[in-house]
Amino acid sequence: MNKVSRRLFLGATGALGAVALAEFTGVRSSFAQKKQEINLYSSRHYNTDMKLYKDFEKQTGIKVNLVEGKGEELLQRIKSEGRNSPADIFLTADVGNIWQAQQAGIFSPVNSSTLNQKIPASLRDTAKNEWFGFSTRVRVIMYRKGKINPNQLSTYEDLANPKWRGKLIMRTSTNIYNQSLTAWLLGINGQAKTEQWAKGVVANFARQPQGGDRDQFEAVAAGIADLTVANTYYLGAYANDPKKKEIFERIGVFFPNQGKGQSGAFSNISGGGVLKNAPNRAGAIKFLEYLTTPSAQNYFAKGNFEYPVVKGAQIDPVLKNFGNFRSSNVSLSKVGPNLANALKIMDRAGWK
Repeated sequence: MNKVSRRLFLGATGALGAVALAEFTGVRSSFAQKKQEINLYSSRHYNTDMKLYKDFEKQTGIKVNLVEGKGEELLQRIKSEGRNSPADIFLTADVGNIWQAQQAGIFSPVNSSTLNQKIPASLRDTAKNEWFGFSTRVRVIMYRKGKINPNQLSTYEDLANPKWRGKLIMRTSTNIYNQSLTAWLLGINGQAKTEQWAKGVVANFARQPQGGDRDQFEAVAAGIADLTVANTYYLGAYANDPKKKEIFERIGVFFPNQGKGQSGAFSNISGGGVLKNAPNRAGAIKFLEYLTTPSAQNYFAKGNFEYPVVKGAQIDPVLKNFGNFRSSNVSLSKVGPNLANALKIMDRAGWK
């Protein structure tokens, strides 16, 4: 497997950058025509993914040339390369990022019975078949054990309750995870209720929004606040780290909206699709189909503490200990169109 560093990726621009990338990775059109290589642009940055790529190469004989970078940088790269782009596949995290990529017109439809049968309809683009989710990250309420009784917790909506005044911390409104959560709530509850919710959440902040997901639950563990919202996979990685074990043991995980008639927990995705100018379209589709196989789903679930999307796939014992839960069956394709309005709601609420 060939890998392009982020420094080289950022240093190249336009068509010249595409040529430089091709020279560096050894990509040639003849290779693509022989279907022996695929070029993957991915904002995923996990060591376990390298094992996944090698397993794909072993099973298919197709080499993976990897370009890593931030999602927005990769998307801009693909747009600037245009028809000259060597990229076959774009993978990123969060349905908001995937929807923005779709709006940029970079994807092409993939009519695969394997993908349609194995991936739940709520976790893929059923309208155009342009993007697919291959793992999920559940956005849950995390609380400080011994300070909060989980019986007091219930829903995302309840985080706006004045009883949590000065006890809640969150990431900023510029974070796509929070934007997607708000957009999802907007689709479920409507404009007025979501406006009221955002204002209530802001009123309950113990500090100004700052940092990433890890910073939130680490602050809760340190006693700076009692509650936060974060993705489970971030916390799962702390379970087997001796330096982080103490933090892990102080944090409880609560799956919101599990009651009768409630929506279920918000499960976002990591996923992507085949690009419209893909040099090796057949190889790219084969790679996406591979991501639904037991071995690939195992890498997601046991290597990176993500939840698999394929029914029957095993999850890591750490995630299993978080407990059983019901995910929302609302299609994630409905989140994207609400993103712009969700951000406006957060801004009006004073969510920095």
